[in-house]
Amino acid sequence: MKIFGIAAASLLVASGAWAQGKTAADGKLFGMRGYPSTNDAAQFFPFIDQFGQYKHKDWPGKTKAEADLKVSRDEEKAGLAKDPQPAEWDKWGGWAAGPKHDASGFFRAEKFDGKWWLVDPDGRLFFSHGVDCVRESDLTPIDERSSWFDPQPASMRRLEKNASCLKGHYAGKSPRCFPFGVANLIRKYGTDWETVYPDVIQQRLRSWGLNTIGNWSDAKTFQLRRTPYTDSVGVRRVKDIEGSEGYWGKFPDPFDDAFGKSVRTQMTAKAGKSADDPWCLGYFSDNEMSWGGDGVSLAIAALRSPPEQAAKKIFAEDLKKKYGAIAKLNETWGTKYESWDALLQSRDAPDKKKAEDDLKAFYSRIAEQYFKTVRDEIKKTAPHQLYLGCRFAAVNPRAAAAAAKFCDVVSYNLYRKSIAEFHADGAEEKPLLVGEFHFGALDRGMFHTGLVKTSNQVARAAAYKNYVEGALKHPQFVGTHWFKYQDEPVTGRVHDEENYQIGFVDVCDTPYPETIVAIRKVSREMYTLRAAK
Repeated sequence: MKIFGIAAASLLVASGAWAQGKTAADGKLFGMRGYPSTNDAAQFFPFIDQFGQYKHKDWPGKTKAEADLKVSRDEEKAGLAKDPQPAEWDKWGGWAAGPKHDASGFFRAEKFDGKWWLVDPDGRLFFSHGVDCVRESDLTPIDERSSWFDPQPASMRRLEKNASCLKGHYAGKSPRCFPFGVANLIRKYGTDWETVYPDVIQQRLRSWGLNTIGNWSDAKTFQLRRTPYTDSVGVRRVKDIEGSEGYWGKFPDPFDDAFGKSVRTQMTAKAGKSADDPWCLGYFSDNEMSWGGDGVSLAIAALRSPPEQAAKKIFAEDLKKKYGAIAKLNETWGTKYESWDALLQSRDAPDKKKAEDDLKAFYSRIAEQYFKTVRDEIKKTAPHQLYLGCRFAAVNPRAAAAAAKFCDVVSYNLYRKSIAEFHADGAEEKPLLVGEFHFGALDRGMFHTGLVKTSNQVARAAAYKNYVEGALKHPQFVGTHWFKYQDEPVTGRVHDEENYQIGFVDVCDTPYPETIVAIRKVSREMYTLRAAK
């Protein structure tokens, strides 16, 4: 998930004076609507309480004392017992009241009555209504920020630890961090929270009407095997295409020998765990990769790479087979390479228009090599699980077509108000899955709405309902996974400083009631809505 704005609290990091609590010389520290503002930093700091909440504002459901956590725990437990799950679900969360299909023992994708569906292991139609990052907490940096926070008791300070940072003020460093979410779980459920909390999550998901634990979730929770889940592989320790670029990093070279080995190693480690587990829907690979929007970028990136780049060597071989003589390539591309070796040595890109056909062809070859290699390695270890694609963000039809050729389901991260009219250019005939979406608002003490903003929690809940219902009416979508289970820290998660109000629960593990009501309503109606003509 990309950052589309920096919240006010994150901006404070940039100023050592502000971080130490000194007066801001250039005016008000905060000027956002609904938040107090001051020119006197001494009155403002600390601005985060011991629970990780913004101090200078009140809102419904705010935790004001440790006793509030235990009251919330007991009240919620009683409520979950009264409404344990949607009445028409089977044990997987499939449509028990719907038509029965062949039971394969694992999840699969199948087109039925003009719409794509997943089918659960018992043969019931299944729509994957899920949530990502079902786990305890993000870390937030506390180095250089001591004045920001109310002091923690000694029993909680032991939770501090160092963590690496990818972007922002701490990029390339490993600042000291604190997990407010974990501290609050200890306060709420006791020192054995790691045993207790996964069961609480499972009860919540079933009662709320969420039948899938999505990407990046806690293994201790999904391995209870009470809610279907997804797993993932990420290509690691592989030579990237040197000439490529992107928000999360360069594109891995799928022609490099280490590429397939990386996926194979990860899948081997999943044998006896998620691999061949009926509760596991399947696997994503990587996330929001740098596919580019023009359908030629990866081919150009290969040409801009050094001569030893595996993808560049393959591209040169393809061109040599097609043109034979370098002079014929030069005639088409308008280039002046003296030899095929000179092409390998060059780091320059050709004219896009003149080389367009060859660039597009090799772009497709890179994309197909990526998806084919990952698919093959997944299926060697987990032949019954689905390959769920790579969670496209920015994408073009060539990449989507390559995914459609090798993936069982093509996944997209779609941050928008509605997907009812979404067109999967290049993957029009495949089942689709939303890997990420969310909405947020600024009425509960957070400084950033996330990527799609709403005016308040009521509007946020309505947006959730509208989004999922749009997917249910779309013939290709087989699921929607919300990002993410818990809000990010007010003062930013460590690796990239995101601090979005995007959770189903806040930092104190308190569910947002408006959104939970919307989730429940959608889940109780989703199968009849999906099946409607």
